[in-house]
Amino acid sequence: MIEFKDVSLVYPNGTQGLKNVNLKINQGEFVVIVGLSGAGKSTLIRSMNRLVTPTEGELIIDDENILSYNQRKLRKLRTKVGMIFQNYNLVKRSTVMKNVISGRLGHTGTLASLFNLFPKEAVSLAYRSLERVNIAEKVYMRADQLSGGQQQRVAIARVLTQQPKIILADEPVASLDPPTSHQVMTYLRKVNKEDNITTIVNLHFIDMAMEYADRIIGVRAGEIVFDGPASEVSEKTFEEIYGRKIREDDLVGGQDNE
Repeated sequence: MIEFKDVSLVYPNGTQGLKNVNLKINQGEFVVIVGLSGAGKSTLIRSMNRLVTPTEGELIIDDENILSYNQRKLRKLRTKVGMIFQNYNLVKRSTVMKNVISGRLGHTGTLASLFNLFPKEAVSLAYRSLERVNIAEKVYMRADQLSGGQQQRVAIARVLTQQPKIILADEPVASLDPPTSHQVMTYLRKVNKEDNITTIVNLHFIDMAMEYADRIIGVRAGEIVFDGPASEVSEKTFEEIYGRKIREDDLVGGQDNE
């Protein structure tokens, strides 16, 4: 469903973000991408919805090279590729419901979205999405009144309301404490299995990668240095990905700002 063919990305300042990436991700997989800060994890994931644009190669989604897309096609792509961010990207002064129903913006006409004229089915879908991540009771609260973990669950509900084929999660738990991080990862995994949505998550922490991933992809200096089932990963594998001995803070906790 997603295929990178000799994909490279060089930023305008000359920094190499990706280098000759060849990768295939299948429908319904739960993939975790690991690596040090600055390894290229975020660049890899953000290329899949063209938040960054590779400078060489082909990136195939649904049998089309998305690197050739114009703005109209990009808008359509982003309706089927949902994104969850480290900092939640919620409108803080808006209610939980307004944030979640904004997942339908790509499917709604400009005028309707401008005046919040969403059909009843969209409102029902948004509420069901909140129920799926156990936060429906906060529906009328403002986003900035919620804890970090609750805000990230609202962000998951917003993506569910979008009804995407693919979910990208860029360091979704980096700002959360370990128990809350596991809660968020559990909901992402649940959605992946129940809806068969291809889910690709950037993580810094090894224990979480091992616990939740079907497949782990290791990135170092913009290159894929490991790609295989989580069951085949050992401490030695991570040392090869990270290019050094594993430290305690690689295992759990802390923050990662790639």
